[in-house]
Amino acid sequence: MPTLLHLDSSADLDTSRSRRLSQAVVDAWSTADPTGIVVRRDLHLDPLPHLADASLHWAPADRRPGTNPPAEAETLQRVLLDELLGADIVVIGAPLYNFSIPSSLKAWIDHIHVPGVTSADTGALTGRPVVIATSRGIAYDAGSPTEGWDHEVPALRTLFGGALGMDVHVITTSLTLADRDPALAAQLERSEQEFAEAVRLASETGLRLAVSTA
Repeated sequence: MPTLLHLDSSADLDTSRSRRLSQAVVDAWSTADPTGIVVRRDLHLDPLPHLADASLHWAPADRRPGTNPPAEAETLQRVLLDELLGADIVVIGAPLYNFSIPSSLKAWIDHIHVPGVTSADTGALTGRPVVIATSRGIAYDAGSPTEGWDHEVPALRTLFGGALGMDVHVITTSLTLADRDPALAAQLERSEQEFAEAVRLASETGLRLAVSTA
C-alpha cells in the first residue's frame, strides 16, 4: 500500500493557508486511493529538539572515532529517517517565516539530511515526489523591491531536489496578510484569487500523484 508522509509547520492552527493547502493535497490523494496510508507529523504541535550532537549529521559508519551521540537522540533520528524513507510521497506545509524556513521544519530537516543515508548519491529518495505548500504574507513579484527575499523555497528546492534527489512540486499562495494589514488591503482580491487557485492546484497535484504512486 502506498504511504504518504504529511508534515505541517505553521504555528497558526486556525487560519493557516499552508495547512489548508497541504491538507488539500492529502485529501485528494487519499480520496483517489483509499488504500493509501497517511503518516502525520505536526512539527508545531509536537516540535522536535535541535540536533543533539554534531555527529548525527552523519551515518554511524561515517562518524569520527570516539563520537557518542545520546542514545535517545539517535533513536529519534532513526524514527524520522524511517518515516521519510518509508514514504512514497511527502507533503510539507511550509509557511514563510521571517523570509526563511520555520524553525520547527528546520529541526526536522537537520535530522533527516544525512549523507550516505538520504543523500542523492544513495538513490534512496531519487525521484520520489515531495510537495511543498508554502504561504507568504506579502508578494515577492519579479521586479518588485521584495524580489528575492523569499529564502525558504529556494533552500527547500536545493535540499530536496539537489541534495536528496527528490521530485519537487511547489504550491504557493501570497498576500496572506491582505485581510489584516491596511497597507495590503488593495490586494485582497488578488490574495483570495491566488489562494483559490492554489487550492485547486493542490487538489490536482494530490490526484495526479495518487495515480503515479498507486
